[in-house]
Amino acid sequence: MSINVKQLAAEKAVEFVKDGMKIGLGTGSTAYWAINKLGERVSEGLKITAVATSRASEEQARELGIPIVAFGDIDSLDLTIDGADELDSSLQLIKGGGGALLREKIVASNSTRMIVIADESKVVNTLGKFPLPVEIVPFAWEWTVAELAKLGCNPELRRSGEELYKTDNGNYIADCRFEVIESAPKLALTIQSIP
Repeated sequence: MSINVKQLAAEKAVEFVKDGMKIGLGTGSTAYWAINKLGERVSEGLKITAVATSRASEEQARELGIPIVAFGDIDSLDLTIDGADELDSSLQLIKGGGGALLREKIVASNSTRMIVIADESKVVNTLGKFPLPVEIVPFAWEWTVAELAKLGCNPELRRSGEELYKTDNGNYIADCRFEVIESAPKLALTIQSIP
């Protein structure tokens, strides 16, 4: 039987969850394993409340008996657990491959602590091999994609089959292929300045 290191890493992260905590649940293939493990712990008596970064994660959590609360019912989170799509030796990340980028950012920014789960397959010398997801509103998306292209990438709108992929917020995701990202902080500020 092969060892699923992604699952092991996710289960290790869940060990940091304590009774009474308010938890942010990430989205994607790695967060899936963390939510499963949290469900086990809840069934064994762990008392937590949680918010989810996507409908898929919320549905999974509810099926496992994890109490989900509305964002308006809490003011902050103790801990968020989520995965990464790529990381470098400085712990700079690319996230958003699971399609919940904006919600993940909002939940992470309202958490006292965040645990990012990643196995060795996500580690790179320089960020950029994985396309950088950028969530954009549908209004004038053509202009936004044109501005992203000026940054030296090849942006492509993500698809779900024949249709454009839409996030739970109804937005598009432009997957930007940079190949190499020299300065992640500088690029993040530049992208954030695009309306």
